[in-house]
Amino acid sequence: MTLATVLVEDSKTIRDNLIPALAELADAKVVAVAETAQEAIAVFESLADGWQLAIVDLFLRAGSGLEVLRVCQVRQPGQRVVVLTNYPTKEMRRRSLALGADAVFDKSRELDLFFDWCSRSGS
Repeated sequence: MTLATVLVEDSKTIRDNLIPALAELADAKVVAVAETAQEAIAVFESLADGWQLAIVDLFLRAGSGLEVLRVCQVRQPGQRVVVLTNYPTKEMRRRSLALGADAVFDKSRELDLFFDWCSRSGS
C-alpha cells in the first residue's frame, strides 16, 4: 500500500533527494510539502485523515517542528508521525516522543533505519 505522506522540511535539497528515495525505498508518495510550521498546520487541517505518514523536521524556515507535532497529536490510529532531524539530542528525542512522534531519526546517521521504519509503517 502506498503511503500518502506529508513532508515538513524547509531544505529544498533535502526534499529533492528525500521524495524519490521515499517512493523507491518505502512505497511512500509525498502528497504535500510544507516549509514552515503554519504551512504544515494548514496542510494537516486540509487533508484531515487523507494521509498515513508525516515526516517532520524540527527546525523550519519559520516555527518549529514541535508545533507541528502538537497538531498531529490528534490523529487517526493508522497515521504515523516521524521526526527526521539534524538535531537528535536526547532532549529533542524526549520532547518529540512526548508530543506524540512515533520515532525520531538523525538525518546524517540514521537514514537506513528511517527508510526501514517507513517501509514497515506501510505494512
